[in-house]
This record gives sequence, structure tokens and C-alpha cells, in this order.
Amino acid sequence: ATEDLIYTIDNGIAHLTFNRPQARNALTFAMYEQMATICETVNADRSIKAIILTGTGDKAFASGTDISQFRAFKTAEDALQYEERIDRVLGALEKVRVPTIAAIAGACTGGGAGIAACCDIRIGTASTRIGFPIARTLGNCLSMSNISRVVALVGPARTKDLIFTARLIEAPEALALGLLNEVVPDVATLQRRAAETAKLIAGHAPITMETAK
Repeated sequence: ATEDLIYTIDNGIAHLTFNRPQARNALTFAMYEQMATICETVNADRSIKAIILTGTGDKAFASGTDISQFRAFKTAEDALQYEERIDRVLGALEKVRVPTIAAIAGACTGGGAGIAACCDIRIGTASTRIGFPIARTLGNCLSMSNISRVVALVGPARTKDLIFTARLIEAPEALALGLLNEVVPDVATLQRRAAETAKLIAGHAPITMETAK
């Protein structure tokens, strides 16, 4: 992985960190592709028991796809190919064989919220805000795969609310709706809690974890 996407392994737990704090951890196309490759690596490495995904700093988990990536788009086909890419990459994350934990501080929006929806456990902080503000930013649409993941978490009515209003949900509401499993006070506690959860999972029967998932 590049410096924009840091990948490490510690005692059977993989750590994937979005490392573009200057851009609120917005993802480039290269970062998406690297994430898909990392999922393949994890699937092949039986020593890995869980993955923690997080963003550098306290401002954002991931604020979606970097807008600069769209400057080369000229046709409708460019947009369709983009959605196909995102579906492929997020599908790889969703189907990775080990449990995934999203440690979310700050903004978790657009593609970042899509990534979080693919994860099995989502832990936030008091500063966490989650949503899909595409109606007032890029003006694009979510793919059916992304919509289906959100519907599975919060139901169709809440999903329509999120998309139509383009609002960002604060941590208490996200917890109540099921977008977050847990909320902790700050980033230090978030990192510790994510590590504790991953360690707990890593200590369980791996075939049970993989089969249950």
C-alpha cells in the first residue's frame, strides 16, 4: 500500500488506515484498488483473524471519493464505470472472510459511509457524523448495492431520509438507528476499544467466525 493507505498486521489483526488527513481522508481510485488487493491478501493469509479500518486524525474516517478523481469524466459511461469499480471494491470488503471493524471518528460520508456499511462492527466517537450528502455535493446517485447495504442496516424509510435530506447523522442518532454499534468519547478511547474488540474476535474459533459471517 502507498502512504495514502497504510496496511499493517499486528498479532493476527490487520490494520487498514486511510491516511490523507489533509483531504479529510478522501479516497483516490488507487486507494480503492489497494483496498481490494488487501482483501485478497487477507483471504489468503490464514493467520489474520480480524481487520480494523480507520482514518488518520479526528476529523474524518473517510469523506468519500476525492472530487479531483472525477475531473477526467466526460461521458455517462465514465460514471457507470466508476460505480462498477466501487461495487467491486466494496463487495470485496463486504465478503472478506474475517470480521471487519470500522473505527469511525469525525466525518464518515459518501464512499466512506459506504465502506462503513460494509463492515461488520462500527464504533464511533462523540464527533462521528454519518451520511450520504450527494444530493448537495456531487449530484450523483448511489448504486443499488450501496443502497441495499444501508437499507439492511436502517430500513427503507430511514435510507430515503438520509439520501433525500442529504443530512449527516450525529453519533447518538446513528447509535439508535443501528449505523453504529457503540459510541465512545474520543479517538484514544476509539482506538483502544477497536483493538479490544478485534482481540476478542481473534481469540474465538476462526472457522466459527468465518462461517457465521
